[in-house]
Amino acid sequence: MHKEFRFLMSTSQRERWLVRSEKRSWRCRPIVADALPFHAGLPGYTPTPLVEVPALTNELGVGRVFVKDESERLGLPAFKILGVSWAVYRAISARSQGDISPTIEGIRDAIAGWPPVELVTASDGNHGRALARMATMIGLTSHVFVPESLPTRVIAAIGDEGATVTRIGGSYDAAVRLAADRAEASPDQMLIQDTAWPGYEEIPLWTVEGYSTLFHEADAQLRDAGVGSIDLVAVPTGVGSLLQSAIAHYRRNSLNPTPSVLSVEPESAACVLASVRNGALTSIPTGGTIMAGLNCGRPSSLAWPSIDHGLDAAVAVSDDEARQAMTDLHALGVLAGPCGAASLAGVRAMLTLPDRRAALAIDSRSVLLLIGTEGIASGAA
Repeated sequence: MHKEFRFLMSTSQRERWLVRSEKRSWRCRPIVADALPFHAGLPGYTPTPLVEVPALTNELGVGRVFVKDESERLGLPAFKILGVSWAVYRAISARSQGDISPTIEGIRDAIAGWPPVELVTASDGNHGRALARMATMIGLTSHVFVPESLPTRVIAAIGDEGATVTRIGGSYDAAVRLAADRAEASPDQMLIQDTAWPGYEEIPLWTVEGYSTLFHEADAQLRDAGVGSIDLVAVPTGVGSLLQSAIAHYRRNSLNPTPSVLSVEPESAACVLASVRNGALTSIPTGGTIMAGLNCGRPSSLAWPSIDHGLDAAVAVSDDEARQAMTDLHALGVLAGPCGAASLAGVRAMLTLPDRRAALAIDSRSVLLLIGTEGIASGAA
Protein backbone atom coordinates (compact mmCIF):
# COMPACT_ATOMS: atom_id res chain seq x y z
CA MET A 1 0.00 0.00 0.00
CA HIS A 2 1.32 3.46 -0.88
CA LYS A 3 2.22 5.20 2.38
CA GLU A 4 0.18 8.38 1.73
CA PHE A 5 -3.13 6.60 1.13
CA ARG A 6 -5.66 5.96 3.84
CA PHE A 7 -7.98 3.12 2.90
CA LEU A 8 -11.33 3.10 4.66
CA MET A 9 -12.95 -0.09 3.50
CA SER A 10 -13.01 -3.69 4.54
CA THR A 11 -10.25 -5.94 3.26
CA SER A 12 -12.60 -7.68 0.85
CA GLN A 13 -13.56 -4.34 -0.73
CA ARG A 14 -10.22 -2.56 -0.37
CA GLU A 15 -9.59 -2.08 -4.06
CA ARG A 16 -12.95 -0.46 -4.69
CA TRP A 17 -12.47 2.98 -3.15
CA LEU A 18 -10.13 5.25 -1.19
CA VAL A 19 -9.97 8.64 0.50
CA ARG A 20 -6.90 10.89 0.81
CA SER A 21 -8.16 13.73 2.99
CA GLU A 22 -4.85 15.59 2.92
CA LYS A 23 -5.22 16.25 -0.82
CA ARG A 24 -8.10 18.62 -0.10
CA SER A 25 -5.61 21.29 0.97
CA TRP A 26 -3.72 21.29 -2.37
CA ARG A 27 -4.12 24.48 -4.40
CA CYS A 28 -3.43 25.36 -8.03
CA ARG A 29 -3.82 28.20 -10.47
CA PRO A 30 -7.31 28.42 -12.01
CA ILE A 31 -7.97 27.69 -15.65
CA VAL A 32 -7.80 31.03 -17.44
CA ALA A 33 -9.71 30.81 -20.71
CA ASP A 34 -12.45 32.58 -22.60
CA ALA A 35 -14.36 29.36 -23.15
CA LEU A 36 -17.62 30.52 -21.54
CA PRO A 37 -18.03 33.61 -23.77
CA PHE A 38 -17.12 31.45 -26.77
CA HIS A 39 -19.75 28.86 -25.88
CA ALA A 40 -22.32 31.58 -25.18
CA GLY A 41 -21.92 32.66 -28.81
CA LEU A 42 -22.61 29.23 -30.28
CA PRO A 43 -26.00 28.62 -31.91
CA GLY A 44 -28.51 27.35 -29.37
CA TYR A 45 -26.40 27.97 -26.28
CA THR A 46 -28.09 28.03 -22.91
CA PRO A 47 -26.74 26.88 -19.53
CA THR A 48 -27.77 23.32 -18.75
CA PRO A 49 -30.11 22.91 -15.76
CA LEU A 50 -28.96 22.59 -12.18
CA VAL A 51 -31.65 20.39 -10.66
CA GLU A 52 -32.18 20.19 -6.92
CA VAL A 53 -33.35 16.74 -5.80
CA PRO A 54 -34.67 17.00 -2.22
CA ALA A 55 -35.74 13.35 -2.30
CA LEU A 56 -32.08 12.33 -2.07
CA THR A 57 -31.26 14.40 1.01
CA ASN A 58 -32.87 12.00 3.50
CA GLU A 59 -31.35 8.95 1.84
CA LEU A 60 -27.85 10.46 1.81
CA GLY A 61 -28.18 12.24 5.15
CA VAL A 62 -27.15 15.64 3.82
CA GLY A 63 -28.56 19.15 3.55
CA ARG A 64 -29.05 19.65 -0.19
CA VAL A 65 -28.32 17.67 -3.38
CA PHE A 66 -28.00 19.15 -6.87
CA VAL A 67 -27.48 17.48 -10.25
CA LYS A 68 -25.86 19.39 -13.12
CA ASP A 69 -27.93 17.84 -15.88
CA GLU A 70 -25.95 17.54 -19.14
CA SER A 71 -28.55 15.39 -20.90
CA GLU A 72 -29.01 18.14 -23.51
CA ARG A 73 -26.06 20.38 -24.32
CA LEU A 74 -26.09 22.42 -27.53
CA GLY A 75 -28.40 19.89 -29.16
CA LEU A 76 -26.39 16.83 -28.09
CA PRO A 77 -26.99 14.46 -25.16
CA ALA A 78 -23.73 15.10 -23.29
CA PHE A 79 -21.24 17.70 -22.10
CA LYS A 80 -18.51 16.75 -24.60
CA ILE A 81 -19.31 19.49 -27.12
CA LEU A 82 -17.93 22.02 -24.60
CA GLY A 83 -14.42 20.60 -24.85
CA VAL A 84 -14.57 19.70 -28.53
CA SER A 85 -15.79 23.08 -29.74
CA TRP A 86 -13.20 25.06 -27.76
CA ALA A 87 -10.38 22.70 -28.76
CA VAL A 88 -11.31 22.92 -32.45
CA TYR A 89 -11.46 26.71 -32.27
CA ARG A 90 -8.07 26.91 -30.53
CA ALA A 91 -6.47 24.33 -32.88
CA ILE A 92 -7.65 26.16 -35.98
CA SER A 93 -6.50 29.48 -34.52
CA ALA A 94 -3.04 27.99 -33.94
CA ARG A 95 -2.87 26.49 -37.41
CA SER A 96 -3.95 29.82 -38.90
CA GLN A 97 -1.08 31.51 -37.03
CA GLY A 98 -3.23 34.47 -36.11
CA ASP A 99 -6.23 35.63 -34.14
CA ILE A 100 -9.58 34.60 -35.54
CA SER A 101 -13.05 35.62 -34.43
CA PRO A 102 -14.27 33.27 -31.66
CA THR A 103 -17.42 32.37 -33.60
CA ILE A 104 -18.51 29.67 -36.03
CA GLU A 105 -18.35 32.28 -38.80
CA GLY A 106 -14.83 33.23 -37.72
CA ILE A 107 -13.69 29.62 -37.88
CA ARG A 108 -15.25 29.15 -41.31
CA ASP A 109 -13.51 32.28 -42.57
CA ALA A 110 -10.16 31.06 -41.22
CA ILE A 111 -10.33 27.71 -43.05
CA ALA A 112 -11.83 29.09 -46.27
CA GLY A 113 -8.51 29.07 -48.09
CA TRP A 114 -7.17 25.83 -46.63
CA PRO A 115 -6.65 22.62 -48.58
CA PRO A 116 -9.08 19.88 -47.45
CA VAL A 117 -8.58 18.95 -43.79
CA GLU A 118 -10.27 16.12 -41.90
CA LEU A 119 -10.78 16.13 -38.13
CA VAL A 120 -9.83 12.77 -36.62
CA THR A 121 -10.43 11.27 -33.20
CA ALA A 122 -11.10 8.10 -31.22
CA SER A 123 -14.19 7.88 -29.05
CA ASP A 124 -16.36 5.78 -26.80
CA GLY A 125 -19.36 7.73 -28.06
CA ASN A 126 -20.11 11.33 -27.22
CA HIS A 127 -16.71 12.86 -27.89
CA GLY A 128 -16.79 11.49 -31.44
CA ARG A 129 -20.36 12.59 -31.94
CA ALA A 130 -19.50 16.10 -30.72
CA LEU A 131 -16.50 16.30 -33.04
CA ALA A 132 -18.61 15.19 -35.99
CA ARG A 133 -21.20 17.87 -35.14
CA MET A 134 -18.52 20.56 -34.85
CA ALA A 135 -16.88 19.50 -38.12
CA THR A 136 -20.21 19.75 -39.93
CA MET A 137 -20.88 23.18 -38.41
CA ILE A 138 -17.61 24.62 -39.75
CA GLY A 139 -17.62 22.77 -43.08
CA LEU A 140 -14.98 20.06 -42.50
CA THR A 141 -15.15 16.28 -42.67
CA SER A 142 -14.48 14.00 -39.71
CA HIS A 143 -13.31 10.45 -39.07
CA VAL A 144 -14.02 8.71 -35.76
CA PHE A 145 -12.39 5.45 -34.65
CA VAL A 146 -14.42 3.47 -32.09
CA PRO A 147 -13.80 0.28 -30.09
CA GLU A 148 -15.50 -2.97 -31.01
CA SER A 149 -17.52 -2.92 -27.75
CA LEU A 150 -19.37 0.28 -28.65
CA PRO A 151 -23.11 -0.35 -29.19
CA THR A 152 -24.32 -0.14 -32.79
CA ARG A 153 -26.85 2.58 -31.92
CA VAL A 154 -24.05 4.81 -30.56
CA ILE A 155 -22.00 4.26 -33.70
CA ALA A 156 -25.03 5.12 -35.80
CA ALA A 157 -25.51 8.36 -33.86
CA ILE A 158 -21.93 9.41 -34.67
CA GLY A 159 -22.45 8.59 -38.33
CA ASP A 160 -25.70 10.54 -38.39
CA GLU A 161 -23.68 13.65 -37.51
CA GLY A 162 -21.73 13.24 -40.76
CA ALA A 163 -18.62 11.38 -39.61
CA THR A 164 -16.92 8.44 -41.23
CA VAL A 165 -16.86 5.83 -38.47
CA THR A 166 -14.34 2.99 -38.30
CA ARG A 167 -14.96 0.23 -35.77
CA ILE A 168 -11.71 -1.44 -34.80
CA GLY A 169 -11.10 -4.87 -33.34
CA GLY A 170 -9.91 -3.66 -29.97
CA SER A 171 -10.39 -1.35 -26.99
CA TYR A 172 -10.84 2.41 -26.72
CA ASP A 173 -7.12 2.77 -26.00
CA ALA A 174 -6.32 0.87 -29.19
CA ALA A 175 -8.65 3.19 -31.09
CA VAL A 176 -6.77 6.20 -29.70
CA ARG A 177 -3.47 4.79 -30.95
CA LEU A 178 -4.91 4.12 -34.40
CA ALA A 179 -6.41 7.61 -34.70
CA ALA A 180 -3.13 9.19 -33.62
CA ASP A 181 -1.17 7.11 -36.14
CA ARG A 182 -3.55 8.09 -38.93
CA ALA A 183 -3.31 11.80 -38.14
CA GLU A 184 0.47 11.67 -37.83
CA ALA A 185 0.79 10.04 -41.23
CA SER A 186 -0.96 12.83 -43.13
CA PRO A 187 -0.83 16.65 -42.98
CA ASP A 188 -4.46 16.63 -44.13
CA GLN A 189 -5.55 15.10 -40.81
CA MET A 190 -6.01 17.08 -37.58
CA LEU A 191 -6.23 14.98 -34.41
CA ILE A 192 -8.72 16.34 -31.85
CA GLN A 193 -8.33 13.93 -28.95
CA ASP A 194 -9.49 14.46 -25.36
CA THR A 195 -6.78 12.36 -23.78
CA ALA A 196 -3.07 13.21 -23.67
CA TRP A 197 0.25 11.41 -23.83
CA PRO A 198 3.83 12.74 -23.92
CA GLY A 199 4.15 14.95 -26.97
CA TYR A 200 0.39 15.40 -27.41
CA GLU A 201 -0.96 17.67 -24.69
CA GLU A 202 -1.94 21.01 -26.23
CA ILE A 203 -5.29 19.99 -27.70
CA PRO A 204 -6.26 17.92 -24.63
CA LEU A 205 -5.49 21.02 -22.52
CA TRP A 206 -7.84 23.10 -24.66
CA THR A 207 -10.47 20.39 -24.19
CA VAL A 208 -10.08 20.65 -20.42
CA GLU A 209 -10.41 24.42 -20.68
CA GLY A 210 -13.64 23.98 -22.60
CA TYR A 211 -15.13 21.87 -19.83
CA SER A 212 -14.62 24.75 -17.37
CA THR A 213 -17.83 26.33 -18.73
CA LEU A 214 -19.84 23.60 -16.98
CA PHE A 215 -18.39 24.50 -13.57
CA HIS A 216 -18.69 28.26 -14.04
CA GLU A 217 -22.34 27.77 -14.92
CA ALA A 218 -22.85 25.63 -11.82
CA ASP A 219 -21.25 28.31 -9.61
CA ALA A 220 -23.72 30.93 -10.81
CA GLN A 221 -26.68 28.55 -10.51
CA LEU A 222 -25.71 27.56 -6.97
CA ARG A 223 -25.48 31.21 -5.98
CA ASP A 224 -28.95 31.74 -7.39
CA ALA A 225 -30.12 28.83 -5.22
CA GLY A 226 -28.64 30.47 -2.13
CA VAL A 227 -25.63 28.16 -1.87
CA GLY A 228 -22.33 29.79 -0.97
CA SER A 229 -20.16 26.69 -1.13
CA ILE A 230 -20.47 22.97 -1.74
CA ASP A 231 -18.98 20.12 0.26
CA LEU A 232 -18.60 17.39 -2.37
CA VAL A 233 -18.63 17.21 -6.16
CA ALA A 234 -18.94 13.78 -7.84
CA VAL A 235 -17.45 13.47 -11.33
CA PRO A 236 -17.96 10.45 -13.65
CA THR A 237 -14.47 9.70 -14.92
CA GLY A 238 -13.01 8.08 -18.04
CA VAL A 239 -9.55 9.29 -19.08
CA GLY A 240 -9.80 12.08 -16.51
CA SER A 241 -10.11 15.26 -18.59
CA LEU A 242 -13.41 16.37 -17.01
CA LEU A 243 -11.97 15.39 -13.63
CA GLN A 244 -8.91 17.55 -14.32
CA SER A 245 -11.17 20.49 -15.10
CA ALA A 246 -13.10 19.90 -11.87
CA ILE A 247 -9.92 19.71 -9.79
CA ALA A 248 -8.55 22.90 -11.36
CA HIS A 249 -11.84 24.64 -10.59
CA TYR A 250 -12.36 23.43 -7.04
CA ARG A 251 -8.70 23.50 -5.95
CA ARG A 252 -8.01 26.98 -7.32
CA ASN A 253 -6.01 29.11 -4.92
CA SER A 254 -8.78 31.71 -4.53
CA LEU A 255 -11.36 29.21 -3.25
CA ASN A 256 -11.76 28.54 0.46
CA PRO A 257 -13.15 26.21 1.69
CA THR A 258 -12.88 23.62 -1.04
CA PRO A 259 -15.13 20.59 -1.54
CA SER A 260 -14.14 16.97 -1.70
CA VAL A 261 -13.71 15.91 -5.32
CA LEU A 262 -14.87 12.34 -5.94
CA SER A 263 -14.02 10.48 -9.14
CA VAL A 264 -16.45 7.71 -10.10
CA GLU A 265 -15.43 4.92 -12.50
CA PRO A 266 -16.78 1.52 -13.56
CA GLU A 267 -15.37 -1.42 -11.64
CA SER A 268 -14.28 -2.84 -15.00
CA ALA A 269 -12.25 0.27 -15.96
CA ALA A 270 -11.04 2.01 -12.81
CA CYS A 271 -7.76 3.29 -14.24
CA VAL A 272 -7.73 6.52 -12.19
CA LEU A 273 -8.27 4.56 -8.98
CA ALA A 274 -5.45 2.17 -9.95
CA SER A 275 -3.11 5.04 -10.85
CA VAL A 276 -3.77 6.91 -7.61
CA ARG A 277 -3.20 3.75 -5.62
CA ASN A 278 0.08 3.06 -7.43
CA GLY A 279 1.26 6.67 -7.35
CA ALA A 280 1.92 6.57 -11.10
CA LEU A 281 0.04 6.42 -14.38
CA THR A 282 -1.23 2.87 -14.68
CA SER A 283 -2.75 1.00 -17.62
CA ILE A 284 -5.34 -1.66 -16.86
CA PRO A 285 -7.32 -4.09 -19.01
CA THR A 286 -10.96 -3.12 -19.42
CA GLY A 287 -14.13 -5.15 -19.67
CA GLY A 288 -17.67 -4.52 -20.84
CA THR A 289 -19.83 -2.01 -18.97
CA ILE A 290 -23.07 -0.13 -19.48
CA MET A 291 -21.01 2.98 -18.66
CA ALA A 292 -19.42 2.81 -22.11
CA GLY A 293 -18.04 6.34 -22.12
CA LEU A 294 -16.08 5.65 -18.93
CA ASN A 295 -14.57 2.42 -20.28
CA CYS A 296 -10.97 3.67 -20.45
CA GLY A 297 -7.84 1.78 -19.48
CA ARG A 298 -5.31 4.59 -18.95
CA PRO A 299 -5.70 8.15 -17.65
CA SER A 300 -4.62 11.16 -19.68
CA SER A 301 -1.01 12.11 -18.98
CA LEU A 302 -2.10 15.75 -18.88
CA ALA A 303 -4.71 15.06 -16.22
CA TRP A 304 -2.47 12.92 -14.06
CA PRO A 305 -0.51 15.63 -12.14
CA SER A 306 -3.74 17.33 -11.05
CA ILE A 307 -5.27 13.98 -10.09
CA ASP A 308 -2.14 12.92 -8.20
CA HIS A 309 -1.91 16.17 -6.24
CA GLY A 310 -5.53 17.21 -5.84
CA LEU A 311 -7.96 14.27 -5.97
CA ASP A 312 -9.03 13.32 -2.47
CA ALA A 313 -11.55 10.54 -3.15
CA ALA A 314 -12.14 7.83 -5.75
CA VAL A 315 -14.64 5.01 -6.11
CA ALA A 316 -15.47 2.26 -8.60
CA VAL A 317 -19.11 1.26 -9.06
CA SER A 318 -20.81 -1.73 -10.60
CA ASP A 319 -23.17 -1.77 -13.56
CA ASP A 320 -25.99 -2.73 -11.20
CA GLU A 321 -25.32 0.30 -9.03
CA ALA A 322 -25.23 2.62 -12.05
CA ARG A 323 -28.40 1.09 -13.43
CA GLN A 324 -30.23 1.56 -10.13
CA ALA A 325 -29.02 5.15 -9.85
CA MET A 326 -30.23 5.82 -13.40
CA THR A 327 -33.67 4.37 -12.61
CA ASP A 328 -33.94 6.46 -9.46
CA LEU A 329 -32.86 9.68 -11.18
CA HIS A 330 -35.43 9.10 -13.93
CA ALA A 331 -38.12 8.81 -11.27
CA LEU A 332 -36.95 12.17 -9.92
CA GLY A 333 -37.13 13.82 -13.34
CA VAL A 334 -33.43 13.70 -14.27
CA LEU A 335 -33.04 11.67 -17.48
CA ALA A 336 -29.41 10.67 -16.99
CA GLY A 337 -27.76 7.85 -18.88
CA PRO A 338 -25.60 5.26 -17.11
CA CYS A 339 -22.46 7.43 -17.17
CA GLY A 340 -24.33 10.46 -15.88
CA ALA A 341 -25.99 8.38 -13.16
CA ALA A 342 -22.61 7.04 -12.05
CA SER A 343 -22.17 10.16 -9.92
CA LEU A 344 -25.15 9.17 -7.75
CA ALA A 345 -23.96 5.56 -7.61
CA GLY A 346 -20.55 6.76 -6.43
CA VAL A 347 -21.96 9.06 -3.76
CA ARG A 348 -24.15 6.25 -2.47
CA ALA A 349 -21.14 3.95 -2.24
CA MET A 350 -19.16 6.56 -0.29
CA LEU A 351 -21.77 7.79 2.18
CA THR A 352 -23.11 4.52 3.56
CA LEU A 353 -20.75 4.17 6.55
CA PRO A 354 -19.84 6.75 9.22
CA ASP A 355 -16.07 6.51 8.73
CA ARG A 356 -16.37 7.24 5.01
CA ARG A 357 -18.58 10.26 5.70
CA ALA A 358 -16.13 11.55 8.28
CA ALA A 359 -13.18 11.19 5.91
CA LEU A 360 -15.10 13.22 3.33
CA ALA A 361 -16.22 15.75 5.97
CA ILE A 362 -19.88 15.15 5.09
CA ASP A 363 -22.66 15.77 7.61
CA SER A 364 -26.37 16.59 7.69
CA ARG A 365 -25.75 20.16 6.50
CA SER A 366 -23.53 19.27 3.54
CA VAL A 367 -24.30 20.31 -0.03
CA LEU A 368 -23.55 17.81 -2.81
CA LEU A 369 -23.10 18.48 -6.52
CA LEU A 370 -23.47 15.49 -8.87
CA ILE A 371 -22.27 15.94 -12.44
CA GLY A 372 -24.77 14.19 -14.72
CA THR A 373 -22.51 13.98 -17.76
CA GLU A 374 -24.94 12.56 -20.30
CA GLY A 375 -28.52 11.63 -21.02
CA ILE A 376 -30.34 8.45 -21.93
CA ALA A 377 -30.19 9.18 -25.68
CA SER A 378 -26.43 8.65 -25.80
CA GLY A 379 -25.39 5.70 -23.68
CA ALA A 380 -21.80 6.91 -23.54
CA ALA A 381 -19.92 9.80 -22.07
